[in-house]
Amino acid sequence: MDLTLTDEQQAFRDLARDFLDHEAVPHRTQWDRDESVDLEIIAKMAEIGFFGLTIPEEYGGLGGDYLTYVLGMEELGRADSALRGIVSVSNGLFGKSVLGFGTEEQKQEWLPRIASGTSLGCFGLTEPDTGSDAGNLTSRARRDGDDYVLNGQKLFITNGTWADVALVFARTSDDGPRGVTAFLVPTDAAGFEAREVKGKLGLRGQATAELFLSDVRVPSSARLGEEGQGFKIAMTSLDKGRVSVAAGCVGIVQGCLETSVSYATSRTQFGKQLAGFQLVQALIADMSVDADAARLLVWRCADLIDRGEPFGTAASKAKLFASEAAVRAANNAIQVYGGAGYVDEHPAEKYLRDARVMTLYEGTSQIQKLLIGRAETGVNAFV
Repeated sequence: MDLTLTDEQQAFRDLARDFLDHEAVPHRTQWDRDESVDLEIIAKMAEIGFFGLTIPEEYGGLGGDYLTYVLGMEELGRADSALRGIVSVSNGLFGKSVLGFGTEEQKQEWLPRIASGTSLGCFGLTEPDTGSDAGNLTSRARRDGDDYVLNGQKLFITNGTWADVALVFARTSDDGPRGVTAFLVPTDAAGFEAREVKGKLGLRGQATAELFLSDVRVPSSARLGEEGQGFKIAMTSLDKGRVSVAAGCVGIVQGCLETSVSYATSRTQFGKQLAGFQLVQALIADMSVDADAARLLVWRCADLIDRGEPFGTAASKAKLFASEAAVRAANNAIQVYGGAGYVDEHPAEKYLRDARVMTLYEGTSQIQKLLIGRAETGVNAFV
């Protein structure tokens, strides 16, 4: 694997960092307090290409490779993980599902709008009683002539109250995971309701919602893929979603490292720089090693995707390591800051709150271990 970035990749990384340092970092504390980013930043992010990464030019995107995508996700994670989640769900979980499984008409309808940031998508998989056990979801889709009628409830849906379209997974038969089908549901459809989830520990700037579907009618042309293909679509999407989460976690670790070094080299205790104490250097060294290790795991996934090779197990490894590393790094950053790290005047405490959920969504750390264990042993511990 060649670890040297191309000129184009480095240029996008530099552009993304400069943009976010000016347009996001100065506002992230207030956004966190307000429990909402300023939605005007969506159009600005779209203008420099965040929402069009890996979407082909024929559908209004930038095209490009997956390594460029993860570089962008890393910079978003370093700046504000709430922004990373908005892009990752709309462009990634939603957009890449449509790109991979949609009809030409569905691609033409939705992908240009996603790439331009004029529409946001959300990913309606998780339910109140089915998180990790997604194959046993209970939302239903009943065939009625040329239409489907959807009923059910979804929970913890990123972009849920901002999205113009939801990718909803619902049961069309009782055949376990093979009975799940995917649908593209406009959020202004009759019977569709989104209620925002408030009081989150982290990722407070992004909208997280509970979705309610009551006799929501969609035409058969809104079905994504074939009947019974929904679980496959969801799992395929989540493999790439895990790479995005892992890349964002690399950004958290990098952000923790940078802010800790800045604080430790500017603060004096006992007559010398805080950075001159051995145990402080040990905390910073751990962050530095975790940043490099997590980044290499993520870049390996991107390389496998770009070469069209299997990457599912590599994605689980990257997501497991990077998400746990993000929590470690944020804890270490608070320790470097001491009491100052416990208040939101400094970024360390926000990094910790945002990092904590990374070990939970798009597959918990425990689920990733089972996936890795199955790959190594050939034994399925899920059943």
